[in-house]
Amino acid sequence: MSEAPLKNIRVLEIARILAGPWAGQMLADLGADVIKIENPVKGDDTRQWGPPFMTGADGENLGAAYFHCPNRGKRSVAADFRNPEDLAFVQRLAAHSDVLIENFKLGGLKQFGLDYDSLKKINPKLVYCSITGFGHTGPKAHLPGYDYIIQGMSGFMSVTGEPDGSPMKAGVAIADLFTGIYSVTAIQAALINVMKTGNGQHVDMSLLDSQAAVLANQNMNFLATGTSPGRLGNSHPNITPYEVIPTSDGHLILAVGNDSQFLNLCKILDMEEVADDPRFVTNEMRVANRQALQSILWVRTAKLESAELLTLCKANNVPVGAINSIGEMFDDPQIKARGLRLDLDDGHGNAIPGVATPIKMSETPLTYQRPSPRLGEHTQEVRAELDRLDNI
Repeated sequence: MSEAPLKNIRVLEIARILAGPWAGQMLADLGADVIKIENPVKGDDTRQWGPPFMTGADGENLGAAYFHCPNRGKRSVAADFRNPEDLAFVQRLAAHSDVLIENFKLGGLKQFGLDYDSLKKINPKLVYCSITGFGHTGPKAHLPGYDYIIQGMSGFMSVTGEPDGSPMKAGVAIADLFTGIYSVTAIQAALINVMKTGNGQHVDMSLLDSQAAVLANQNMNFLATGTSPGRLGNSHPNITPYEVIPTSDGHLILAVGNDSQFLNLCKILDMEEVADDPRFVTNEMRVANRQALQSILWVRTAKLESAELLTLCKANNVPVGAINSIGEMFDDPQIKARGLRLDLDDGHGNAIPGVATPIKMSETPLTYQRPSPRLGEHTQEVRAELDRLDNI
């Protein structure tokens, strides 16, 4: 078995909250040595973002659960940029790093000599990834960015929620998460370019860009028609019935993607006459007559228990699925078989739970060496390593 794909890649993370740390965690799982720089007093803001908090075996407060979700696998170094000695240490560390991730407001690191233009002079191979709300160009570049606000500005909330309800955000900070994932892709591409040319570069990532880009088919629906899509609740804008349906004891997800699956569904529900109805014979017609179809379909499905309808649909090749709680998701035998849950020893008698990065590689598997670090846990260790690097 080969080594982790990013082994010997050193990443300096000067980022907090979610987007930047999410990118750093993915790189750590891929084998990179990720060194997280934190304020010596409070560290990353999310260490206090609770409840809930993680509690050690001896009752020690290990910080908010939120902090542990994007900071696995890193080493924490405490440094105050306003302390000249600490700042010089971080600058030296940047000189020996392959990647730097930061999410300060535009120009926020220039006063410390930690901006890209300053650091590329001492490390021309550095891949420097900036994550901001709006990117480094454009009329809003100077503004701070917040996931919730970005979800609204991007148009995402205009297509999320019930048709007669309020615009709705996602249940997690998807703008941050998508930006973190896109950042990892960009960083790895930039590292390949370093291998080819010897030159680093600045990677400019924007929450708004990322969230707008992942609207995918809804973007194309607008570009094709000039009409902004609206909210459809749990329905799909381009396919139907592809939605949440009622049952006698709850709800299921129905995902009919073609006409043959719709015909099978009609047979299951003993409504073959609906399959022959000119309003519903093709997906295009079903979309045009969505509400009429729902008024018929939901009456039929509401008479069946979820387990019965699941069995019937699966036996007849009609895509259907349960709506799990997060607890039920972790209990799913498929999730267990894939090893999604992690429990990592923190070296202090505690097993810190987490969720694996969902990437399986046959030759260069991901590594999960340590859970999220304590504040400043590795400061002296990294300082000693840097002294050795300076003397090479």
